[in-house]
Amino acid sequence: MSLIKFFVLAQLKVEQFIKETEGASGIEYAIIAAMVAVIIIGFSSSIQNGISAIFTKIQAALPAASS
Repeated sequence: MSLIKFFVLAQLKVEQFIKETEGASGIEYAIIAAMVAVIIIGFSSSIQNGISAIFTKIQAALPAASS
């Protein structure tokens, strides 16, 4: 195989690879899912603290309501 044939074949394979988009949507969904997971992990402590504060207020209000 000559060098020119090898170069043309490699160029065609690269162009074919660039045109393929079948796996692109799956990769995009994986990236979005990873970003959502990072956001949830980032806000989990503040969400947990907020929920804990709400239940603390409810717990403090319950004995006062029963007396």
